[in-house]
This record gives sequence, C-alpha cells and structure tokens, in this order.
Amino acid sequence: MKKLFVLAIATLVLGTSCKKVTDDPNPTNSPYKTMTTYMVDNNMDLPDILTDWIVAPPALADVQTFVNTYDIIDIRSAQDYAAGHIEGAINSPLSNVLVAAASTSKPILVVCYTGQSAAHAVVALKLSGYTAKVLMWGMSGWNSNFSSSWESNSGPVNGVTAIGNTNWVTTPTEPLTQTFGDPTITGSGTAATMLATRVQAMLDNGFKGVANVDVLADPSNYFVNCYWDQADIDTYGHIAGAYRIKPISLTVGEIKNIDPSKKVVTYCWTGQTSSMITAYLNVIGYDAVSLKFGANGMIYSDLQSHKFVTPTVDLPIVQ
Repeated sequence: MKKLFVLAIATLVLGTSCKKVTDDPNPTNSPYKTMTTYMVDNNMDLPDILTDWIVAPPALADVQTFVNTYDIIDIRSAQDYAAGHIEGAINSPLSNVLVAAASTSKPILVVCYTGQSAAHAVVALKLSGYTAKVLMWGMSGWNSNFSSSWESNSGPVNGVTAIGNTNWVTTPTEPLTQTFGDPTITGSGTAATMLATRVQAMLDNGFKGVANVDVLADPSNYFVNCYWDQADIDTYGHIAGAYRIKPISLTVGEIKNIDPSKKVVTYCWTGQTSSMITAYLNVIGYDAVSLKFGANGMIYSDLQSHKFVTPTVDLPIVQ
C-alpha cells in the first residue's frame, strides 16, 4: 500500500475543503462519499486510526531496544534537532514526513516538542499505509532539557486557565439532538488519489491548534467537542456549550453529529488525542482545530491523572 500511495501523491490534483454543508446533504456520488467509503473499506475509519498510535518513553535501561524498534522521524526545527535528538532520528519538517517515510523499513516513531504536532504526522502516515506512533509528550517527556513547552503551558501555575472561569461549567453537555450533512470537498480521480491529495494538504497546512484562552473567552464561536468519557465530565466539568461525541466513526455515524459549517474544536487530556482527531477531520473536509495542551492547560491542579510531569531521569540524546 505504501508504493500505491506514493504513486498517488505523485499525481496529486487540487482538492480543498469548502467548509459548508452541501445543498443535498448526503449525495451518494460526491467526492466526500467516494473518499470516505474507500477509507472505511480499507480500515481507515477514525477508530482504526486511533488504535495503537502512541507509546510512552522507555525506562533508561530499555532505551537501546526501544530505539532499535523504530525508524524515528523528528519533525522539530533543524535548530532544535541539532541541539539534541534521539539516536538514529532523522529530521524532517511536518510537510515532508511522507517523503521521509518512504525510505523506512521499521514501524515509524514520530517525535516533536510535545506529542501534539507528531499526532498530525501519524494520522498522515497511517492513512498512507504505514505503521506509525507518536512519542508520548514528545521530547519534553524524553529529556528535561526539552520540557519547556509543557512546563510553560501546564502545571499548577500555567495550566489553570479554566479554574474559576465562567465558561468552565458542571452542567450537562449539549444533547446530541441534531445531525448534519457532509462537508463538501472537491477532487477528481480515484478515491486513493483524492485521499493522497487531502492528506498532503493537511500536512502542508501545518499543525492546527487553538489556545484555550481563545475558546474559553467565547465558546459559542466554535463547535466544541469534549473527547472524554461521561464519568470524566461528571468529575471535572467541561467547556460551556461543549458536546461529548466519543467515539467518532464514519461507519457507525457519530460523524454526523459534528457541524461542518463551524470551526470544530476537540479537546482531550493532553492535546495529543485531539490532534489526531483534528488531523483526521481536516482530511475529510472539516475546519478543525485541536485545543492545545488539553485539560493539562486548563485544570491541571484538579486533574487526578493524565498530568505531564517533567522527567526526573533524562534519557540520552545525541547532537
């Protein structure tokens, strides 16, 4: 499948999202239907992509075995890569990750600063036929010399923007009483070619994130989805006006509960799962952004788990 996908990329045609509901909300022969049917038929529904996609840093004694398991792609800037990276990692911008992947032979591990941008890359890779995973927490969780991104956006001082905010509430989430039509995408050629086009466009557009302060200031500007279990919402609360759509599947139909006419914000615990979902939604035609740093950036002091903690044992790097 890798070779077929690379061939499809070589013949890309322009395919962009119009970000609106079609006049006929469910045309049976639309580019959206053609592409998403192909995705479902080839085990590329979102629950498939969200299977076995992340791995935690190893114990110090296991680093060499861990490193030997993967072909590692580090998508940080060339300057930060040069300042220190995991042994054997190659440096590639996010937009070029599929080209970098073409020379791999092992499962791919994608490394970034925090694990969030890497999630976009992993969606692209998995939709392109590769086995790929995100390094949990990125380089921030590998070595404390690189933890500043998480430290400055989470913790008991920097991660409490929602505590006491009037738009963080304990009322029930919005009921899922509406279903919506499909996004409109344009494209031609085979479904595989359309998918290749849209995957590369997602990469070219870069990481799609939004700051929690912007969403908390006026959640009504967005279609907000809290990707948590109900028990967690009962424990912690949620952003005002948020829905709880989990799982999200083309096959089962939860995707129909998402409004394609609005900017879709997904949030989770750390911004890593929500980045996976955001990348996928952009590929299939939604205007989607991930809430950066997730709950760690909003209610860190209240969290009972899923917290970023600066490493106390630094794993080795090379320069």
